[in-house]
Amino acid sequence: MACRSLFPLHSMRCMTYDEAIAFWYGRMNFEVRSATPTDLKLERMRALLSNLGDPQDRLRIVHITGTKGKGSVAAMLAAILRAAGYRVGLFTSPHLVRVEERIQVNGVPITEAELAARMTELAPRIDPASTFFEIATAIGFQHFLYRNVDIAIVEVGLGGRFDSTHVCTPLVTVITSIGLDHTAQLGETLEEIAFQKAGILKPNIPTVSGVTQPAPLAVIRQVAIENASRIVQLERDIHYRYKGTTVRVVTSTRSYPAFALKLLGEHQAANAAIAIGVVERLQTCGLTIPDSAIAHGFANVDWPARIEVVRLRPAVIVDCAHNVPSAEALAKTLRAAFPNAKRRTVLFAVSSDKNYEAILEVLAKEFDQIVLTKYGNNPRCVPPEKLVEVLARIAPEMRPPVYQNATAAWEANLAEAAAEDLICIAGSVFLAGELRDLVKTSTDSEVRL
Repeated sequence: MACRSLFPLHSMRCMTYDEAIAFWYGRMNFEVRSATPTDLKLERMRALLSNLGDPQDRLRIVHITGTKGKGSVAAMLAAILRAAGYRVGLFTSPHLVRVEERIQVNGVPITEAELAARMTELAPRIDPASTFFEIATAIGFQHFLYRNVDIAIVEVGLGGRFDSTHVCTPLVTVITSIGLDHTAQLGETLEEIAFQKAGILKPNIPTVSGVTQPAPLAVIRQVAIENASRIVQLERDIHYRYKGTTVRVVTSTRSYPAFALKLLGEHQAANAAIAIGVVERLQTCGLTIPDSAIAHGFANVDWPARIEVVRLRPAVIVDCAHNVPSAEALAKTLRAAFPNAKRRTVLFAVSSDKNYEAILEVLAKEFDQIVLTKYGNNPRCVPPEKLVEVLARIAPEMRPPVYQNATAAWEANLAEAAAEDLICIAGSVFLAGELRDLVKTSTDSEVRL
């Protein structure tokens, strides 16, 4: 793509891809160093987008937050809308392997040339304090505008009320779930976290909610009342039944046929029900979305490292579970999908801002062995030696192997595994991203579930 701009830049030379990446990664990155509450603010984001001509105001957007499930719902919606014939932008975070994965149009990540062109346009307009995620958000909105998307599915990065994506005015907002995660930034109770996530609600914009716990639901309802936002609620307006790998959904509008789900787990059936609630809201906005598009989207959605089965003998699963609700969903799904697995092993690494003691409590009940390791050189990673101490309190009978290198952990455990065993990689998006390609290339059994 040629280096062009929404505004004339006169003689500015277009960055190379390497220059663009260096510039981007030179910003403060709260995915490497955890943010504090005072770091979360919107003034810079609003100023940056204003300097770019407010591209977000020229897009039709679905805005999604939630402790668990927001990425899956976003991916499902993108797949459904593509099947319905729309050009769809998808903005998610973090990425697994390449940063370009965060910004996609019809399933294709932004190219290196496009990224360099967008960064050239953006660089002279940013505040020196602009963060990595603020730049990512701005590039996402720019790219979707340049690519003339019909609709953009935008996932919140952290919380909602002060997230950089909060600057948009969507067609519909979505809150998938509330759980204890990012407590240092969002609060230590479900009610506090619900208040932060409900911050994405906008006046007179409908909301689809998958939150069912009474206390956080009450908070969300109050924020909705203050914004005159009508809530469509799971277990009140939307009901689902999950059997095998299919889901049946009934809404206040109609009953849907059974849909096959590519993504495993009852929690994905709940996410599918939420997605259908969003589809119905979009239909009232004039979008044509037939049942055939819903069926195709659910059956073909591509959302890697979400209980992703890459091999069957032994069973090998790559997952991003990094909080207690995700760990519980992982454990429940593996029990149902692999009831006859013999030795169950999880390769585990985790970030320091997670409630890793509670996560390990969940995993220790489900796995015969927990292998402790670390990912990359990210300073957020908890040293595996510290996890040994935690696990000794939780499950003193376990003697967890420790590896300072995730690749070595994977190779050693694959070599020891019998055909009837199960190996799961979990604990962090960073760990899944580091190992996924290696795991896929070192497995040669066809997967058929």
